Amino acid sequence: MGSGAVGKSSLTASVCGGNFSEAYDPTIEDLYTMTFNIDGVDKCVDILDTAGQDEFVSLLDQWMRDGDGFLLVYSIVDADSFLHVQTLVDKISRAKGPQAKTPIVIVGNKCDLPASERQVTEEEGRAFADKHSFHFFEASAVTKTNANACFQQLVKAMTADKPKTTIKPTGSKPRCTIL
Repeated sequence: MGSGAVGKSSLTASVCGGNFSEAYDPTIEDLYTMTFNIDGVDKCVDILDTAGQDEFVSLLDQWMRDGDGFLLVYSIVDADSFLHVQTLVDKISRAKGPQAKTPIVIVGNKCDLPASERQVTEEEGRAFADKHSFHFFEASAVTKTNANACFQQLVKAMTADKPKTTIKPTGSKPRCTIL
């Protein structure tokens, strides 16, 4: 989840084998299936790459209810996108219920950009994540810095309490929602 143009689709594409593109093409909803090796065990997950634009806010509640884990992405060069991630944490808590222990990873994207453009420090991002006991990464879809690591960490958290032989009894894959 995250605001529009923070790089959600670019991060997803870098992990799912796509190439980075400078062109910005707003996403409505794209679904990918990926297998991650977590501690020697293959874990297959659906990755839902979602829209960040306000006109798709009506889909937000459904995506939150259906997701088993969330990669919350902001751009380190856009302070408003960081504030939006903080709001999304509250919305996920309401959608899942306050007692739910929903896996969330916070990602400050675009760490490859010049320091002079930075509006959110790494310390601010890490402090927010630590406050909520979330994992935190700064990443870059361009250089692929931590792109795979943030997804790996989310999948690890999503499947930590699942049996090693199956992820869900029904055989369906957990959904990693990139909003």
